[in-house]
Amino acid sequence: MPELPEVETTRRGIEPFVKGRRVTQVLVRESSLRWPVTDSLAQSLTGQRIERIDRRAKYLLFRTGAGSMMMHLGMSGSLRILDPAIPPRAHDHVDMVLDSGRMLRYTDPRRFGSIFWIDPDSAATDSHWLLNELGPEPLGEAFSGAYLFDVSRARKVAVKTMLMNSHLVVGVGNIYANEALFAAGIRPDRLAGTISRARYDRLAEAVKRVLAKAIEAGGTTLRDFVREDGSPGYFRHELEVYGRGGEPCVTCGRPLREIRLAQRTTVFCARCQR
Repeated sequence: MPELPEVETTRRGIEPFVKGRRVTQVLVRESSLRWPVTDSLAQSLTGQRIERIDRRAKYLLFRTGAGSMMMHLGMSGSLRILDPAIPPRAHDHVDMVLDSGRMLRYTDPRRFGSIFWIDPDSAATDSHWLLNELGPEPLGEAFSGAYLFDVSRARKVAVKTMLMNSHLVVGVGNIYANEALFAAGIRPDRLAGTISRARYDRLAEAVKRVLAKAIEAGGTTLRDFVREDGSPGYFRHELEVYGRGGEPCVTCGRPLREIRLAQRTTVFCARCQR
């Protein structure tokens, strides 16, 4: 499932081809995504110039003078910049044709993604109901050890569960929560309210470092956004714990433990994390 670094890589990959271009046609072949794609999308977006593409959490926001198109890639969605003459395949659901002679194609085999049109007033404040209650961006200044310490007081949930709560901080999915907690030396099943301010300082720094590294690694795959037969445009993770249950810890050599925490695979080192 695309996490924040993959979505940011997607934004950076497609923006040079989309920014400043006018939309000449919107083709919706399959409207039954996680929420129905309404007729207002094509009606509102056609003829508009894309001023820029922003990201809020895992949502992409295509800004125009008349409003914004908000897109979530869901569990299996991807975007490609293609020649409009390339015929659609089974899971190619939406095409956005540009005045450059290129096309942005949305593909989603599992159809858990979403595409909405947001009117100008709501777009200006990002007040769509899917955005209203999102927490701060983990790479922004509002996200810090002090913030994590404050929101964790009296919380009787595991710190990993808290870190993945999008109402508290956005975009820290399962992979990067595992990695950041390992980097900070904190057990993922430790109760959030029992962790000190100093350790939350280390965790906030680890989250920022792990995500920034992943985004930087994603830059090597940007060419894939213009290849019809390319991979989804994401990248191989250099992971130290996630997906390595039972393997040696990269720090101490002890076998990594794998448990289920809030229904998610959780891997950690019982010696290096406490």
